[in-house]
Amino acid sequence: MRFLVRFLFKLLLGFVALSLLLVLTFKFVPVPVTATMVMNGDGITKDWEPLSNIDRNLVRAVIAAEDGKFCTHDGFDREAIENAIEQNAKGGRIRGGSTISQQTAKNVFLWQGGGYFRKGLEAWFTVLIENIWDKRRIMEVYLNVAETGIGTYGAEAGAQRYFRKSAASLTPLEAARMAAALPLPQERSVTNPGGWLRRHGNTISARIGVVARDGLDSCIYE
Repeated sequence: MRFLVRFLFKLLLGFVALSLLLVLTFKFVPVPVTATMVMNGDGITKDWEPLSNIDRNLVRAVIAAEDGKFCTHDGFDREAIENAIEQNAKGGRIRGGSTISQQTAKNVFLWQGGGYFRKGLEAWFTVLIENIWDKRRIMEVYLNVAETGIGTYGAEAGAQRYFRKSAASLTPLEAARMAAALPLPQERSVTNPGGWLRRHGNTISARIGVVARDGLDSCIYE
């Protein structure tokens, strides 16, 4: 029994040490590849770019679309989580309450899919990146590893795929359409959205100005 306890303790220490090493490394080094990329099977097209080479419209669009409290929360939007739990209890389409920080932790260090074990690991890595990285680095990593299309990862590769231009020069509408497709990049059209998706993109485009006006991106552009 004591042998098992010692083994589990050493395993836990090893996991903590490894996770800290990875988070510290990726604070400065571009993430080379993720489990999502490897497990997808659709090939990998990506092009890492510093945040200074990604248009502010896209940063503001993802904040408007996914995480309006990005600059003020500690990695977890408790109100969004509570609302998601309440909505899911009523049945119908499952809703998530994940912040950009949580999505970054999942995309970089873990795998897609649900389950309490994976969510627990996601929470652990979210705490680490929120305390070891800054918000600007979290956004930079997110916009470089997020899937933006089938086999396409990151803002630059997505911008080149859909608009044949650099992510440094996206219009508000282009940025909004990319942000609208992020939750389901393999199913949602960026260049020719219709119906609800088109309206959603237009709404995000309008909110970009609100993000700028209200300083909801102030932790990134100080």
